[in-house]
Amino acid sequence: MKTATASNRGVLPGFGLTLGYTILYLSLVVLIPLSALLFNSTGLTWEKFWGVATDPRVIASYRVSFLTAAAAALVDTVLGLLLAWVLVRYTFPGKSIFDALVDLPFALPTAVAGVSLTAIYANNGWIGSLLEPLGIKVAFTPLGIIIALMFIGIPFVVRTVQPVLQELEADVEEAAATLGSSRLRTFGSVILPQLAPPLLTGFALAFARGIGEYGSVVFISGNMPMKTEIAPLLIMSKLERFDYAGATAVAIILLLISFLLLLATNLLQRWMRKSAR
Repeated sequence: MKTATASNRGVLPGFGLTLGYTILYLSLVVLIPLSALLFNSTGLTWEKFWGVATDPRVIASYRVSFLTAAAAALVDTVLGLLLAWVLVRYTFPGKSIFDALVDLPFALPTAVAGVSLTAIYANNGWIGSLLEPLGIKVAFTPLGIIIALMFIGIPFVVRTVQPVLQELEADVEEAAATLGSSRLRTFGSVILPQLAPPLLTGFALAFARGIGEYGSVVFISGNMPMKTEIAPLLIMSKLERFDYAGATAVAIILLLISFLLLLATNLLQRWMRKSAR
């Protein structure tokens, strides 16, 4: 009996102690700062909150932030899958260097990334000068914001999908090929259902990072109200004018919308995992 009891014990402490540490960590890191945002909203009345929420400039900034973040996350989902596939399934010279470059956006300061992307995609930049004769303008447009968010979001997708690809056994693919299945049908019927949950997780992480991104976007966006102004920049501009109530209102709305979108993504991810099982 002692042996059986000892073998059933986990490495971590009991549920009560583990749950206590978890709640304490979430309270110190997440809940208390968010509650401070609500309690320190001095001068924020319901009329002020509603006025800020319905302001056309604020609505336009939310539209730019969420649409560009969603577009960048979708592109990162496709490109991240391709990058992870190459890193896992193929061997080529310089693979270690290529693998390390994927994590570069994690280490590179966002302001440096913003300045670099602006210099490259401006009208007189390396790539911008080639695109301008074609009528394609990147810098100071929503397209430039999408490119900046793609740059900072691609590692989330690659590093989420890569471990799952490494655990997939090639025997299943070989069995499908033996049964006469084409490569496209094998990918769609065998591989993609197993990659759907990590792909959705990578999309959610890249999308969440894009919503709150500031440093890499502030330079390349041009910060034009109603066109390329993002919500985090609007919050900073209100703080610089000492409009703390207005900044708090914009932050609260951004927080609520982001939470609802991420909650819907997590529920969809849970449903996909149950369906796969």
